[in-house]
This record gives sequence, C-alpha cells and structure tokens, in this order.
Amino acid sequence: MKVNKKSWLAFGGLAVASIILAGCAGGGDDSANEEGGDDASTTLTVWVDAERVDALKGAADAYSEKTGVTVDLVGKDVADIKDDFIQQAPTGKGPDVVMGAHDWLGELSTNGVVAPIELGDTSADYLPVALQASNYDGTTYMLPYAVENIAILRNADLVPEAATSFDDMIAKGQAAGLTTPFVVEQGAEGNPYHLYPFQTAFGAPVFGTDAEGNYDPSDLMLGDPGGFEFANWLGAQGAAGNFNTDIDGDIAKTAFLEGDAAFWLTGPWNVSTATDAGINVAIDQVPSPTDAVASPFAGVKGFFVSSESDNKVAANDFLVNYIGTEDVQLELFKAGNILPALTVAADTAASDPIIAGFQAVGADAVPMPAIPAMGSVWQFWGVAEAAIINGEDPTATWQKLVDDVTAAIQ
Repeated sequence: MKVNKKSWLAFGGLAVASIILAGCAGGGDDSANEEGGDDASTTLTVWVDAERVDALKGAADAYSEKTGVTVDLVGKDVADIKDDFIQQAPTGKGPDVVMGAHDWLGELSTNGVVAPIELGDTSADYLPVALQASNYDGTTYMLPYAVENIAILRNADLVPEAATSFDDMIAKGQAAGLTTPFVVEQGAEGNPYHLYPFQTAFGAPVFGTDAEGNYDPSDLMLGDPGGFEFANWLGAQGAAGNFNTDIDGDIAKTAFLEGDAAFWLTGPWNVSTATDAGINVAIDQVPSPTDAVASPFAGVKGFFVSSESDNKVAANDFLVNYIGTEDVQLELFKAGNILPALTVAADTAASDPIIAGFQAVGADAVPMPAIPAMGSVWQFWGVAEAAIINGEDPTATWQKLVDDVTAAIQ
C-alpha cells in the first residue's frame, strides 16, 4: 500500500482496520502483539526538535484517530537530543522514534540504538541524495524529511548574471567595483565543509565508495592527485585574497549585507537575513574552478526508530505512511524552510525560486559521510586548509593531512 503522495487528511477513505497494513512497508513482522502493533493502548513516544512539534501535530492526531495508537510528541532541545537518545535507549526509557540528522548514523549504529526502517516501494519517491544518506552499510535506518546544502547567494542588483566558473565569479565582482567579490566562512581553524565543493571539483572526495555507493573508510581519496591539485589551487587563491581565515561567519554575512561582496557561499539558514535586509538574492550553482561539477555536502534530516522500541511496526507505519506524505513534509518545510526530502513535496516547495535554486544545487550534492572514520578527518582537515590559505606549502601540508588522517583511521 503506497500512500505517501496522498494527504494524511484523506486517510479517512482508506480501509485501514489496524496498523498492520497488508502490503505496506511496515516492520514485516506479523506478530503485532510482540511489537505493540495492534494494541489500542499503544503509545508511540516521538522526540522531535521543539521547533517542529506543531508541524507534526496534524499527522500525530490523524494517526491516532485512524489506528487508536497515541502519538506523544516530545519537544527536545536539538543540542541534547542525540546524546539523550544514546543514553536512554538501552535502558528502555527512551523514545520509540527520534528526529535527527543522517550524519548521526555512524554513532547511532555503533551504539546499537537504531533499528532498520522498511520503506518498501515508497523509497523511489524520495530525492536520491536523501535516500542515499538514509542508508548505512546498505541498510535504511532513517525516514528522511529534509535536505540541506550550501549554494551561492548572489546580490542580483550588483551582479545580474550567474558566474560560469570560479574565475568568472571573481571577475564579475571586480567588474562591479568590489574589492571583495566573494566571501565564505572560514576562521582560524578553517572550514572544510564550505570548501568541499571546490575540492570535489578536482576529483578529490574524502572517501571512495563501494559498489553499493557506501563510503569506504579504507579508500581515503584525500591523497589522490586531485587532492594535491586542490591544495595548490587553494594556496593560490589564499595568496590572491579570495579565501581568508580572518573571515568568519559574521564577517562574511556583514560583507554581503552591506554590499561589499556580491557572492556569498552559505546555506539556506542565512537567506532570510539577506532578503529581510532588502537584498535581491539569487541562488546559483557553486562556480567550479575546473571543468567538473563542484559538489557540496548534503545534510539530510529525518526520523530513526529505536532498536529498543516495543512498537517498531507502529513506528515504521507512522513514519512511512504519515511523516512520508506530501502534506506533512510541507508542514515541516514551513517550520524550517529546508527543502523537503520527498520529491513531490520538494517540487511543490520549489515554486519559490530561492528553494528551487537550492534544489538545483542539491542535485549535485553528496551526503556528508556518516561513517565513524569521518571523525578522524575533521580534526585535521580544516587546520590544514587554513594553513595552506595562510601561505604554508600546499604539497607538504596536504601530505601531512593525509598522513595524519591515515594514522588516525588505522
């Protein structure tokens, strides 16, 4: 039973006598009593970001009315939700479902606190990058609801046309009379997240992937020739002033808002600040320094089912057939203004040209690696890039980065 393109408001016309739906992407276990699936007294406890509780109330009420299963939405501080879940899940006192980010998956899986989710034939209805990010070691663990990536914010009054390349972006800004055509958040310790699109343009992702598309920690691609080409380019751009570790997030924002910069590489979280300031904002692809596409990281948000839940069938059903609907994903979009993960909802949201711009850039995005080995990369990566921007030898500095990461992973 495939209902995720229908409104949950229309569920009254569906012949659903219980939450064990024939043919639906549920837990696949007919022993509903063991999972708490057909007990009218069942309660699903769902931890969510406190700012998104209201967006989920309609789905929770509709599910309770249809199945008799109570959905208890618990608003949590987003800064605490992951650690609280990891600590409480093994005790049986945690939630049945928790909202979170896909790059938690390595830690959640390592701690054994999440259960697989069965999307069934609804899997084809999600943006490819959202579906990819929801998988870990070939198993789906997350129902995605939003996809977030960076893009170029362009002041269309200063520069009317999108840049065709990185060099063209700098040239267009200079032609507009700007001494700082382009800004991106860096800081003293660098910011590899924001520089990643340029790195990928040199054919240097962090890790390679296996045949199923999973990141392979044994295939560290930082040390491939493209990584060193990127390092040399980064050093040249630092010398030219196009990257600057003195520019943090606030300084980059101020430069764009005050019209000192025409191009700002940032995420959707900063769009309203620019538009509220009266800037005519256009969203562009990240201009590549090579002939290849500059692919940013994508962060995907979603919902996980606790491995300790007694209500896995109900939890799976609620996520796939209620959270995975256009109306609910659009409600979540309204709460956070982040592109929905469900394709039909994303296309609806993209009637806004700003959202359409981020969707277009996101089509080239790659999931941020969720594998535990990524932790060994972050601690060295930004520091190395900052050193290169500040004039350290690109080849030697990049080689040290590769050596440090390799040793840390081993």
